[in-house]
Amino acid sequence: MAKKKKTTTKTASKTKKKNGIVSFFKSKQTHLVFGIFLALFGIFLLVSFLSFFNTWKADQSQLHLFSDRLAETRNLLGKIGANISHFFIYKGFGISAFILPFLMFFSGLYILFNISFKAMRTAWFWGVVFMIWLAVAVGFFFPKNALLSGVIGFELNDYLIDFIGKIGIFLILLFTALAYVISKFKVTPESLKEKLPKRIIKTSKSVGIDDITDEGYIAETIPEKPLSELELKVTKKKVDPVQKQEPKIVVKEEVKIAPNKLEVTPTVHEEVKIEVEKSFEEDHLVESLSNKLVDDFGEFDPTLELSEFKFPSLDLLKDYGNENITIDQEELEANKDKIVETLNNYKIGIANIKATIGPTVTLYEIVPEAGVRISKIKNLEDDIALSLAALGIRIVAPIPGKGTIGIEVPNKNSTIVSMKSVLSTQKFQTSKMELPLALGKTISNETFVIDLAKMPHLLMAGATGQGKSVGLNAVLTSLLYKKHPAEVKFVLVDPKKVELTLFNKIERHYLAKLPDSEDAIITDTTKVIHTLNSLCIEMDNRYDMLKDAYVRNIKEYNVKFKTRKLNPENGHAFLPYIVLVIDEFADLIMTAGKEVETPIARLAQLARAVGIHLIVATQRPSVNVITGIIKANFPVRVAFRVTSKIDSRTILDAQGADQLIGKGDMLISTGNEVTRLQCAFVDTPEVDRITDFIGSQRAYASAHLLPEYVGEESGTGIDIDMSDRDELFEDACHVIVNAQQGSASLLQRKLKLGYNRAGRIIDQLEAAGIVGKFEGSKARQVLVADILALEQLLKDEKGL
Repeated sequence: MAKKKKTTTKTASKTKKKNGIVSFFKSKQTHLVFGIFLALFGIFLLVSFLSFFNTWKADQSQLHLFSDRLAETRNLLGKIGANISHFFIYKGFGISAFILPFLMFFSGLYILFNISFKAMRTAWFWGVVFMIWLAVAVGFFFPKNALLSGVIGFELNDYLIDFIGKIGIFLILLFTALAYVISKFKVTPESLKEKLPKRIIKTSKSVGIDDITDEGYIAETIPEKPLSELELKVTKKKVDPVQKQEPKIVVKEEVKIAPNKLEVTPTVHEEVKIEVEKSFEEDHLVESLSNKLVDDFGEFDPTLELSEFKFPSLDLLKDYGNENITIDQEELEANKDKIVETLNNYKIGIANIKATIGPTVTLYEIVPEAGVRISKIKNLEDDIALSLAALGIRIVAPIPGKGTIGIEVPNKNSTIVSMKSVLSTQKFQTSKMELPLALGKTISNETFVIDLAKMPHLLMAGATGQGKSVGLNAVLTSLLYKKHPAEVKFVLVDPKKVELTLFNKIERHYLAKLPDSEDAIITDTTKVIHTLNSLCIEMDNRYDMLKDAYVRNIKEYNVKFKTRKLNPENGHAFLPYIVLVIDEFADLIMTAGKEVETPIARLAQLARAVGIHLIVATQRPSVNVITGIIKANFPVRVAFRVTSKIDSRTILDAQGADQLIGKGDMLISTGNEVTRLQCAFVDTPEVDRITDFIGSQRAYASAHLLPEYVGEESGTGIDIDMSDRDELFEDACHVIVNAQQGSASLLQRKLKLGYNRAGRIIDQLEAAGIVGKFEGSKARQVLVADILALEQLLKDEKGL
């Protein structure tokens, strides 16, 4: 037993040592130190090599270096520099050794900036190959100067001359150089033929209209065997001398056609047919080439870069136990009796009634007797709610597609609709939709799945705490369970700064951002404006790509790209779907207004075909937030519970959202009909587990980068004369630095100034470097930390 314990402790200590060594080499700090060392060592080599050519004669006798401490060298980097440069240049590769410092320097940069090891490996391979080739070439052309070629170049030349002679060495050097150029620049015989000068050959047989003859006629020459195989004659038309310079095509008003005979003007038809045949041949050539590439290499797979990516499993979602709907027969009978009694009190007879039980709401479908007006039943909404003593009675009269009237009554004991139960259904798992969204379950307990790509945009509204954020999480979770990171990217806008922060973990998998942005989730209003305008640029770029590919939408484009019919060298690339999610749209409209509304309207109108889709949520569905332009381009709208009928009409163009019961109860309008759903519930810990699972896997080097957008600065931009400062400038400096808040209103209150004067002082403070640039509705940033720093700054300006 004692021996076993000793062996186990030994193996444990060995594994600890191994793990420690592995973690040391994988540490980012180790990479940083090693990268800096290689970059500086490259600079060290370059300086010593440059100094060697000036000092090698004087240092030649001092190469014992370390044996004599009194010996002096003239190399800029001392004895070590002299010895290293002597070894690499004189005993090594000559002037081609200068490639080595650059390889060292760029290797350090590769490690510092975490560039792929494959790129560094190829750079070293070709660098060493070129260093040897250059040493041999210099030794061949300068055989007497051993310093330029080095010992290696000189000896290789001397060795090769014995075997193949000088002409053989020259041919080998020429062949290797040409082989590299051909492989690097992809030179083909066809490309060489195109660059050769073409001879212009004149033939007597031509199709079209010849020059005007001296007699004033236009001679129309027709080919001997036209494509239409019609026998045509050469005709002459008289032309006025004035019109001789600019011939015109004349259309005759009267055309006589013999019975059962059709006159054909052959020229136009022949030209069109020739063009069609040429384009057909070109298309056929492209088609055959693409088919050959597909046969050889298979279709292009956009998921290949992250081929080992695993989708999150359903086990990460919480199971809320038995989600089967329990039927309370007593409750159903009691509600039925009260509905019938209430309608009988108003002399409304019912021919038939049946109930459909949902997770949170039960639908009672009634068939009224003949002669009963539907409007009379609709007006009894409040009376039925009073008799049932229930919150959120909603009457649908009539139900679309049925000859019945629906009365929706909330259940006393509602059932939770979990995200797991929705995503595990066959309807979602086997869906062939481009961007499937599993939003929840209907009154008939069916899973509601809809395609975002066909919506094409989604507008969500509802009062605070009614389920909008949970709805957004359900939308994003649906896409995370169905789409690979290469197929969809999210642009997340979260003015609240707390709702979408969990998705930061999947930044390098699924998120898209601006090139200069640190955080992928956008919270600043200025960044939102820049991002929206950047998406407009991306949209325009994608439309150009679709135009060049002769397709109408992103689906056709990606199919064409996957089948290798589009060349990446011509600017084509696989296009992922981009989903823009804005959590609180009303706040953006309040702070930015038209600057946000204009790009949103552009994207809503045009971005559908290029795969950019919008999901906009707001808690204030008023007319000044959801304008007519936005409503027109958001045909699919989701309404959680709102506070008034006006808000319901604003979002849905119909009543009903004010009668919902909250907690995820929602109405979705798809244009033709309004459907009541119970939104799938996904809690914050569930989203946390999903994002942790995805974030722990291998990712792209960075988030998907949107096109760069340079916005117009909102500052003054006016040159301010520093000698013409306000009398209260220094007092204003002290007020701003003490308060650490740079705003004109603060100066107005503290110094009792007018707005114009306070604004001028703020501009002077910006020019002096005390406050930052204009940032919209935000206060300017104060750049001076305290009063002592301010006093020092003012003294430096005065030259004290």
